Amino acid sequence: MLYSEKVMEHFQNPRNLGKMEDADGIGEVGNAVCGDIMKIYIKVDHGIITDVKFNTFGCGSAIATSSMATEMIKGKKIEEALTLSNKAVVEALDGLPAHKIHCSVLAEEAVKAAVKDYYDKNNIPYDKSEFPDCDHCEGCCHS
Repeated sequence: MLYSEKVMEHFQNPRNLGKMEDADGIGEVGNAVCGDIMKIYIKVDHGIITDVKFNTFGCGSAIATSSMATEMIKGKKIEEALTLSNKAVVEALDGLPAHKIHCSVLAEEAVKAAVKDYYDKNNIPYDKSEFPDCDHCEGCCHS
């Protein structure tokens, strides 16, 4: 399968690319099998994600899914960001090749890791089941 126009657009012109020095939450995930590493930074004000940035080391699909995921959570309530699914990211990009679906899973995991970091830093209680360990994907690690 060739990449969709949206995938190519987000790869060539990624949204929200960069590092955030004063992030309220940082999520970093990686996949040892493919070598992709995603880092998502969120800024939260009164429960709303007011800014989001990402740094991704990986293939075009990893960059495109990171870019789309940041677009999808910006301006949303922090709880809404937790509902972001890899399937929603894939749909928003008009599809991904089957062997690149793991990139969308990483994007979902990175968002959740950033929210968890925000909760931890602010002593906000949360349901641990919202942040499952990543044993469903090969070689995934959380730092």
